[in-house]
Amino acid sequence: MRDSPSNYYVGLDIGTSQVRCVVGMIDPSAAGKLSIIGHGSAKNSGMRKGMVVHVDDVAEAIIQAVNEAERISGQQIQRATVNVNGSHVLGFNSKGVIAISAANREISVDDRMRVEEAATVVSLPANREIVQFFAKSYSLDGQTNIKDPVGMHGIRLEVNAHIVTGATPNLRNLAQALEKAEVTPANYTVSSLAAAEAVLSRQQKEAGTLVLDIGAGTTNMIVVEDGEIQHVAVIPAGGINLTNDLAIGLKTDLDVAEKVKLEHASLLDEHRNKGDITVKLNKQAYNFEFGDIAMITEARIEELLELVDKELVKIKRSHKLPGGVVLTGGTASLPGLAEFTRDKLQLPARVGKIQNVGGLVDTVEGTSYCTVVGLMMLDMLLLPNALMPQSSGIVDSIAVAQRFLKRFIKK
Repeated sequence: MRDSPSNYYVGLDIGTSQVRCVVGMIDPSAAGKLSIIGHGSAKNSGMRKGMVVHVDDVAEAIIQAVNEAERISGQQIQRATVNVNGSHVLGFNSKGVIAISAANREISVDDRMRVEEAATVVSLPANREIVQFFAKSYSLDGQTNIKDPVGMHGIRLEVNAHIVTGATPNLRNLAQALEKAEVTPANYTVSSLAAAEAVLSRQQKEAGTLVLDIGAGTTNMIVVEDGEIQHVAVIPAGGINLTNDLAIGLKTDLDVAEKVKLEHASLLDEHRNKGDITVKLNKQAYNFEFGDIAMITEARIEELLELVDKELVKIKRSHKLPGGVVLTGGTASLPGLAEFTRDKLQLPARVGKIQNVGGLVDTVEGTSYCTVVGLMMLDMLLLPNALMPQSSGIVDSIAVAQRFLKRFIKK
């Protein structure tokens, strides 16, 4: 168990194919830098496209990943910041407006909270609830693009916000799996925000950058511009879809297709002329044409990037992000993906690298660990919160998001 909430920080990434857990602490000898002291992972067979379909299987995977992280870190883990994933996660813009009633017309913290609460008064279906709230900017008597209005003077205060919602049944299933694994969620956040925290520099956050977290069953995307969250979306496609396409196109078993993907799938031009390749599994050899593998891989990734571009079109950012695209997630290790993404989205692209952490970082350097390391970092930045009334256990992140965004912008 943690000695106190500020001593040890835990991120728990409940993904479609894997559950990962990372434990960190502040290292006084490294100028207060966050240091990784433990990590664990376990295969997850209880989820489909980021959503829980077998609660017990997910709970068992969480237990295994947490136990491994406990052995390495020497800490008993009872709380963690957890990601929310799946195509049920949707983001939309909202606006709140209030009048300032104080005699001196000075904006207080209470006024800021009131206008944020006004932005959350939206009509949601009975089966949906708010997961997270992000204030993009404030306006005061016609003056726009204000980062924080507290201390300013005016009469009419407005906020432009981005609200992320999730389907209540899916959120309850996730909460149930955590309860069975005896892990209390300190905070919930979307996967893409965690990945962004782990890999983006301050310059990228300001310039306008898309973080594309391509996992096994889903692709999480987030657009950050002017230090603010502009758009969040989850596309129900990922590395598993490429495996399925290879199995169909090569007329082979899924296990063989997965091995082909891991060992030979590539988007590099120089790999197109490799000729025949051989894959061995269970003492049996399988021969395939590399050209077929390349064609299937390119078609699947191109389709995925078309869906990504459609999301950018919605917010008028297609081909218009100076910070480009930062790729994370297990599928980001696909050779040539950055170059292929650059050509298809007409934006600079690179594979993300974890920043601003030390300790055992060399053991979690792969792109598949970006989200869970970001969750650990957010566990430090986000303070524990009260649960939403009548909710399934998903936290009310309004005040939390505000505290985090101040650090996110200034970092």
